[in-house]
Amino acid sequence: MFYYFFYPLRELFFGFNVFKYITFRATGCSVTAFVLSALLGNIVIRKLRLLKIGENVRKGKDYVSLHAHHKHKEGTPTMGGILILLVVFLSVLLWADLSNRYIWIAMLATFWLGIIGFADDYIKLTKKNSRGLTAAVKLIGQLIIGLVIGWMLYNDPNISDRLDIPFAKNLVVHLGVAYVFFVTLVIIGASNAVNLTDGLDGLAIGCTAIAALTYSGFSYLTGHAVFSEYLQLIYVPHSGELAVFCAALFGAGLGFLWYNCHPADVFMGDTGALALGGALGTVAVLIKKELLLLLVGGVFVAEALSVIIQVFSFRYRKKRVFLMAPLHHHFQLKGWAESKVIFRFLIVAIILALLSFSTLKLR
Repeated sequence: MFYYFFYPLRELFFGFNVFKYITFRATGCSVTAFVLSALLGNIVIRKLRLLKIGENVRKGKDYVSLHAHHKHKEGTPTMGGILILLVVFLSVLLWADLSNRYIWIAMLATFWLGIIGFADDYIKLTKKNSRGLTAAVKLIGQLIIGLVIGWMLYNDPNISDRLDIPFAKNLVVHLGVAYVFFVTLVIIGASNAVNLTDGLDGLAIGCTAIAALTYSGFSYLTGHAVFSEYLQLIYVPHSGELAVFCAALFGAGLGFLWYNCHPADVFMGDTGALALGGALGTVAVLIKKELLLLLVGGVFVAEALSVIIQVFSFRYRKKRVFLMAPLHHHFQLKGWAESKVIFRFLIVAIILALLSFSTLKLR
């Protein structure tokens, strides 16, 4: 909106020319998202409390040890992901070039997965059912958006079916029509991985903000013809605008972390976790940095793998590898304070984000 309103005024005053630059609009979008989150946070939290939308801490026999660590969180407002998504959408609408189709694809994925997460949270709260939507229903919803976006990108002349492999410049892998299913796998995997990470105050949103900032930088480079050629990246015309979208995720994430840091005043629930994970996955495929997500989102990958390993081991060996999965609960049960687990995981996330930029030259 600002782009269309202010940029044409450059003929009257040259200062308005700054609205042409993605870097300026990404910065403005990030700050706007943070300010909106900070201003609206208390209002949303009060509304959630008024509606008695509070967290239900699991109490089953498999969660006895964990319940002792989390019982104080019972009744804490949840579904705060509504705030995150509202702020992201408002900020993007204000600062992005809305003629850019990649912005709308990213928004579509975020909105769709946010609806699935909202339905999941709603069932948990109204039916007092800690399981929410069945795994099959969630997966079908994720498959739909994944296949739709995969097919759109497969038929997009600006996006190749080639994989960009970190640390390798001469290895070329073309997927053909299988690229549709690869895109689906990335979006679903990222969505669920962030959701699994969302178990401690500020952990998931902190890691998401770090990943979003990283992908904001990669989006700008991928959409810049000169930089992408120099760095030998796959150039995707017009994808630089996604830097604005990622900046909104970053700013909204920091704003939400203001209220979600330990001890949390609000949780984002599946409404936020599924949507934010899907947003990162969608940006990754749009800018051809799908495999890089394994490094940038290394904490999410470790959390998801811990669950897969635990389930596989218990099913076939009748033994548990971890005290509890996802991984953050394992360290809690080993005696680490919640704040220590959170900050150490965030430190790892920052290191992984920094390492991801080394792939720009180590190719």
